[in-house]
Amino acid sequence: MSASQPQNLSFGLSPCPNDTYIFHAMLHGLVPVPAPLKAHMADVEELNNLARQKALDVTKMSLGATVEIMHDYALMSSGAALGWGCGPLVVARENLRPEDWRGATVAVPGLMTTANLLLTLHGGFQGPRKEMLFSDVMPAVARGEADMGLIIHEGRFTYARQGLVELLDLGQWWEAEYSLPLPLGAIAVRRDLPLALARRVQNAITASLAYANAHPDDSRAFIRAHAQEMEESVTSAHIKTFVTDFSLDLGAAGRAAIEALVGRAAALAGKALPEEGLFLR
Repeated sequence: MSASQPQNLSFGLSPCPNDTYIFHAMLHGLVPVPAPLKAHMADVEELNNLARQKALDVTKMSLGATVEIMHDYALMSSGAALGWGCGPLVVARENLRPEDWRGATVAVPGLMTTANLLLTLHGGFQGPRKEMLFSDVMPAVARGEADMGLIIHEGRFTYARQGLVELLDLGQWWEAEYSLPLPLGAIAVRRDLPLALARRVQNAITASLAYANAHPDDSRAFIRAHAQEMEESVTSAHIKTFVTDFSLDLGAAGRAAIEALVGRAAALAGKALPEEGLFLR
């Protein structure tokens, strides 16, 4: 971490309810922040690509993309999407048998997403993958443009409305395979930012989530303004599923889960983990 401090911090977040819930207080001056924030709200795969370019100081990112950015960014202990029962789903128009999965075409919400990494780690899906925005995956499957879809975010609560059926819960598969909670996304900070500044940002994220938990109604309009699904029940279920105790602090279990996932991804890519570790110290 260098000694220079920027005048403001570029801060990447997704429009998903878990992010807008967590970061609402930070972005609206309700908790102290160590420097002015310049928010960049985008689909998580766009954020992954921006992190590859070192274009953002602090950003939400898929843990599936960690091997691409881990030497330039460290992972923070707060703000993560990690837990039990929160995994991506594989869906289709009909209940296909596992033997039909291997060669099927799968619509995926980005090749660097954790969902896509889990699909690869599972090993049962060897067919072509069509990359698209997460919001386009279910309509593409419903129209027959892909045999299956890999759905994330609010999609896990709404796929049945589009006539789709669940084939596999990759979160359940991960939990059964590794006996660990599933790490999906985390907040990354550039390693060349001053260490003291990075730690203060981490503390601000913790404070922002604590504020959200204490004042859940304050962020409602902000969440609804950016959510894909307008139904209050869907938004509430999304936040309950993806904002967990691990979002306040990864703790030992959260770090172990991330190290397990990223370690497997690094092995697939033939890359070594950073000597200084994955996490902000």
